[in-house]
Amino acid sequence: MSNFPISGTTRVVVHLAYPSRHLRTPGLFNALCQERRLNAVLVPWQVPPQGLAEAVAGLRGIENLAGVIVTIPHKTAISALCESLSSTARFLGVANVARRDSAGRFHGEMFDGRGLVRGLRERGHDVAGRQALLVGAGGAAAGIAEALLGAGVASLTLSNRSAPRAEALAARLRAAFAGRAIRVGPGDATGADLVVNGTSLGMYPGDALPVDVETLDPGTLVAEAVMEPDVTPLLKAAAARGCQTHRGVHMITGQIGLLVDFLLGASGGQPPDAGAARA
Repeated sequence: MSNFPISGTTRVVVHLAYPSRHLRTPGLFNALCQERRLNAVLVPWQVPPQGLAEAVAGLRGIENLAGVIVTIPHKTAISALCESLSSTARFLGVANVARRDSAGRFHGEMFDGRGLVRGLRERGHDVAGRQALLVGAGGAAAGIAEALLGAGVASLTLSNRSAPRAEALAARLRAAFAGRAIRVGPGDATGADLVVNGTSLGMYPGDALPVDVETLDPGTLVAEAVMEPDVTPLLKAAAARGCQTHRGVHMITGQIGLLVDFLLGASGGQPPDAGAARA
């Protein structure tokens, strides 16, 4: 909630998710709006995949809508519903935020990867030169993979239940990061000094662990994208093996300012990214 009372001039941001019970972004976003004295509010909407296109179509006509923040399972689907995408979102084919302009058009951007890397750095963890294992090849994982390579990891191994999906992501990354060590492999952390869970595994009781924890070496940095629970089974198991751990909430705290700036820092008009393209 902002310092301003909710009124007809309040700018609204909708958080699209399914389910929405695990969301922590609204509290962080609204707190930053209050700190900055912005007359804006973020509200969660629980929208199933089959209802996403209809929901977005309805939102186009809401004139005080600043935009949407998007999480599981909508990050890939939302990119196809945007009129334009940033260069990063276009390359990855995913977005986790989209700003609405005065004509009802959406411009998508992807901040998950930058949020995770920034969150790590803010807690004293530089990823440059590390041997990284990333579990997942979906929306969030694609953003994380691109950001890790951009931040200078020495090598990146992608592990995913669907090997063809991981191979497709690896091929796109190799084209963008020529000469870099990018491969697809199992969820085996042997030799890795950075392990990132970019899947939703750990969000629900009974979920399988995303990696074989017996392959984690003491001192390995294990990072999560899952924010609820705060300490996932993977992080508990990693800590028991003497690993360093990094909670999923820091992926959001690392990007919350970027989200507020992107959605509320401009009054409308054309997207600022010169690399934007028709989705």
